[in-house]
Amino acid sequence: MVSINRRPCLRTGVALALLALAGTACTEEPSAGAADSADPGIGHVHGLGVDPADGTVYVAGHYGLFQIRSTNTVRRMADRIQDHMGFTVVGPRTFLASGHPGEADASSGVSPHLGLIRTTDAGATWTSVSEAGTADFHAIQPAGATLYAYDSQKGQIRRSGDQGKSWVPGARAEVIDLAAHHEKPNRVYATTPNGLRVSDDGGVNFTALADSPLMSHVDSVGKDDLVGAGTDGQVHTSRDSGRTWQVAGRLPGQVAAFAAVDRQRLLAAMEDATVVESTDGGRRFSVIYRPASG
Repeated sequence: MVSINRRPCLRTGVALALLALAGTACTEEPSAGAADSADPGIGHVHGLGVDPADGTVYVAGHYGLFQIRSTNTVRRMADRIQDHMGFTVVGPRTFLASGHPGEADASSGVSPHLGLIRTTDAGATWTSVSEAGTADFHAIQPAGATLYAYDSQKGQIRRSGDQGKSWVPGARAEVIDLAAHHEKPNRVYATTPNGLRVSDDGGVNFTALADSPLMSHVDSVGKDDLVGAGTDGQVHTSRDSGRTWQVAGRLPGQVAAFAAVDRQRLLAAMEDATVVESTDGGRRFSVIYRPASG
């Protein structure tokens, strides 16, 4: 199996921080007991998305999937505590996710790894697609008929051509986020602690984009257009497949999750679960949800 070549860690401190981000909440277990006495809230945010059916923003967190209802209100879907380590919207009311069951389900014998799961009713119910009990996908990225995912259990990028029912193994790596686009589905980008990598063979072999800024998250918003959240707090954009980059603006804090709905509309979740939105390509951000303090 091909591995992504690793360079010497020239930015060790940042690389270690990115590794910590990649594994955030993996060793924690969602606590049903905490929910019985006091709602645990969202917890660490692992994913964001917009349902094209109605424009609702969804937040995938350590303690469930949530709808943003107002700047200070979210609704936990189906009152289900479930750790969503990976999350993506693939169509109206149709989402894919991965992660871990809540404590109540785990104690009844459910595997600690959900594999790939799917909902067609905006998170009210979920069904298993594949890899139940074995895979924990921390990044899930559609690209037309192709689906990419990063399996944290194997440390491997994987590709599916049948909506996640079966998988082809790819490169082994330490990956935080993946990006791909339907116009070039064989091209996939990966953010890693040592920089942005790109593959043009469906995730089997990767090369470094040496002049790219160090980013925790990246999205493809066109066949050659990329936008990402830098470890320097800035929003970086590229119009030439990552060869050159420009700074669009600055985020208000450390990013836990990031999603580009299109070139202009960007969503980001901060470490404290505050969610911000830009409608001008990252130049300005406004708060669309802020959790209660204390």
